[in-house]
Amino acid sequence: MKRLGFLSFGHWSPAVGSPVPTAAEGLLQSIDLAVAAEEAGVDGAYFRVHHFARQQSSPFPLLAAIAARTSRIEIGTGVIDMRYENPLYMAEEAAATDLISGGRLQLGISRGSPEPALNGAAAFGYRPGEGETDADMARRHTTVFRRAITGAGMVPADPNHMQGGHTGMLPVEPVSPGLPERIWWGAGSRATAVWTAEQGMNLMSSTLLIEDTGVPFDQLQAEQIHLFHEAWQKAGHAHAPRVSVSRSVMPVVDDEDRRYFGLRGQTDQHDQVGMLDGTRSRFGKSYIGEPDKIAAALAADRAVQAADTVLLTVPNYLGVDYNAKLLGNMVQHVAPAAGWR
Repeated sequence: MKRLGFLSFGHWSPAVGSPVPTAAEGLLQSIDLAVAAEEAGVDGAYFRVHHFARQQSSPFPLLAAIAARTSRIEIGTGVIDMRYENPLYMAEEAAATDLISGGRLQLGISRGSPEPALNGAAAFGYRPGEGETDADMARRHTTVFRRAITGAGMVPADPNHMQGGHTGMLPVEPVSPGLPERIWWGAGSRATAVWTAEQGMNLMSSTLLIEDTGVPFDQLQAEQIHLFHEAWQKAGHAHAPRVSVSRSVMPVVDDEDRRYFGLRGQTDQHDQVGMLDGTRSRFGKSYIGEPDKIAAALAADRAVQAADTVLLTVPNYLGVDYNAKLLGNMVQHVAPAAGWR
């Protein structure tokens, strides 16, 4: 059985006629979509996190609100940019959200993606140390965060505190059991996937890899997943790993779908190769068309078959009603035909 989730980029726009005209609508519709997704049988609701943009920027209030409105669906991120995070405060927020959800939080974190801000993390007060890169700083923050969510002591107790009697190291509170095994790293390369496995984090791989060997995207990503599993086994971690991949999938079943995606379905059917941050990168193709044809293509996608979780990147800018219909079509038509359920 394969888990099926959605990944929302959280866009909102004040443009005339926009179904998501304000930040408030973006948040409230995200909650409604998660509720509708759970009712449709979808397994996960995940959200991108971007700063200095009209998108979701503070995930924990949103995830806690979804947790309070749902009972089964996994809730998560894909991904939080760890350059921006205070690791101890994030540990408190993550644990509280996980407790509210009853242990359903699946937290995707990483170095982050290209952003509109120049030195955005520095504006938040975080700068790499001497000899560090931005990626080094993100990993350093991650190390502190992951230690904190285990309940480890993080700061010496003050023996002169008015309540007195405390000695040793104090943990941040609350602590949510099981959360350390539900941390995912967004890896954009095969080498980073190996590092992810060595650290004992789950692997989250998107529709973009910051490398290109000339083979189709799904084959390159399947190799990334294989190397992750090899490294995990070699590291000897006690718990089983999970792997997710993202895909842009648009079933075309009625005139509304054809109006939005019919033309794109005729042109956007191949991988793309380009430069990103000075690195030759490969972007995965979209899956657009009739449900049976999409199902057959997904069944032949090597990385999709190697992953236990598939995250569908939904066009949230089209509004909650359209996206609820899209997810319903995936559950009813595409997933069974692809052999996922």
